[in-house]
Amino acid sequence: MRTLLHGLLGAVLAATLGQAPAAAQSAPGASAAPAMRPAPARRAGEGFGPYRKLVIRGVTLIDGTGAPPRGPVDIVIENDKIVDVLQAGWPGMPLKAERAPRDADHEIDATGMYALPGFVDMHVHGGDPKKSPDLEYAYKLWLAHGVTTVRGVSLAPHDIAVSEKGRSARGEIVAPRIYNYQTMGQGWSGGRIDSPPKARAWVQWAAKNGVDGIKFFGWNDETPEVMTAAIDEARKLGLGTVAHVSQPGVAGLNARQFGAAGLGTVTHFYGHFESMLKDGRLQKYPNDYNFYDEAKRFGEAAEIWDEVEPGSEAWFDYLKSQKAAAVTFDPTMTIYAASRDLMRAKNADWHATYTLPTLADYYRSTRDNHGSYFFDWTTGNEVAWRNFYGRFMRLMNDYKNIGGRVTTGSDSGFIWKLYGFGYIEELELLQEAGFSPLEVVQAATVNGARTLADPKGQPPSFGIVRPGMSADLVIAPENPLANFKTLYGTGHQRLSADNRIETVGGVKWTVTRGVAYDAPALLADVRAMVAAKKAERAGK
Repeated sequence: MRTLLHGLLGAVLAATLGQAPAAAQSAPGASAAPAMRPAPARRAGEGFGPYRKLVIRGVTLIDGTGAPPRGPVDIVIENDKIVDVLQAGWPGMPLKAERAPRDADHEIDATGMYALPGFVDMHVHGGDPKKSPDLEYAYKLWLAHGVTTVRGVSLAPHDIAVSEKGRSARGEIVAPRIYNYQTMGQGWSGGRIDSPPKARAWVQWAAKNGVDGIKFFGWNDETPEVMTAAIDEARKLGLGTVAHVSQPGVAGLNARQFGAAGLGTVTHFYGHFESMLKDGRLQKYPNDYNFYDEAKRFGEAAEIWDEVEPGSEAWFDYLKSQKAAAVTFDPTMTIYAASRDLMRAKNADWHATYTLPTLADYYRSTRDNHGSYFFDWTTGNEVAWRNFYGRFMRLMNDYKNIGGRVTTGSDSGFIWKLYGFGYIEELELLQEAGFSPLEVVQAATVNGARTLADPKGQPPSFGIVRPGMSADLVIAPENPLANFKTLYGTGHQRLSADNRIETVGGVKWTVTRGVAYDAPALLADVRAMVAAKKAERAGK
């Protein structure tokens, strides 16, 4: 079976079978199983800083709070913190000459560019040993698209994720800030998590061993009693919680019931509509449905679209109950978008240059690979998914409109979605759902930061550009509020005034904790990685 433990289905298996792969030892003489490869140490010339004082000059600021843009401004950074945001002039007029501060160790001329808080990707996996084994690959694609913080659910096996989290925090590797969420049982030697006391014991262990939060799926050993005990213990100890409310588990706890139990985040779409069905408690599956048949699993997932009534009393009752419970919605619309337009996803501009050949292999349809379910994907399948997206998007927009928190997550590495690129698509999909561009930026920045800080009862330390916050920034030559497509690493094509097609955009600089990275240089590194793997394959 080609599906590996660190994929989504593998995470389910790990949770349900109580496996702890990071702690497992190979038998003497046995060949070592393939493993994820941690990022190499940060090389000379990879990024610059942090400095005693770095100034970003002449930029237009979109600060992440929802406030409209303002500029030009100079952003002053000392070490890893923003210490000031200073007006640098007036629009349409020359910038002030000899502006303070004059004692910077380094300056970035961002005249005419736009600065935003670093993006927060709330649903990531770092790959797996066969399809994309090098964490450097995902890290550089995320950073090249302005992602400065990731919530791994999980990023990698526990021991590797804890190590990478620390190395990133110390600036030893080229990587975003890492939050380490794991499924129950990962990393310890205490056996299966098959009872509420065991769940509490693992959460206590996790809180002392570098785990920031828990990912639930909700079936087999993860009974409602086990999960509610884990959620209760996590809240006591300051760990976050997120649930992918899987089809085998939704009859036990749907999204509303998870929220009532104290869950922090519902990720993906699962469990929402099951909380408000207009005729019954469960989705009406066909009699030949089989969860392990990926074509059935994902083909039928969208068919629930006409079992709910948008705008109904049940619809808003559900949303109000989740808001009262302070549940965050992390829709990850990008990861299933191929289901509504497979040809578009398969032929995206970036695959030829940035997708590893092993990852392209993984994407291709097969019966024994999670997320490779397009066995005979029909017009009817795509129509059902388009209908589903219409209602799911309205649900997310309505939740935002009543004051609920919505974040951005990508879950890339599956279903024709590539790290970094998939994240920018999520921004586009939120706008399609009805979010204004400024609301999209809030979802992508401060909303994620608040969700990650909430379990500790603390305010966010990043996600907004203002004094005192972490120096996490995205600097782009084009205005992303006018067109999020300009953030893609492949750029955006448009017709120039002299009737030529030109490619514009892309992120120019990504700053994370005061270290500035040249985004095009990161993309060049990834292109070289992919070219080397293609050459290696061609030479065999």
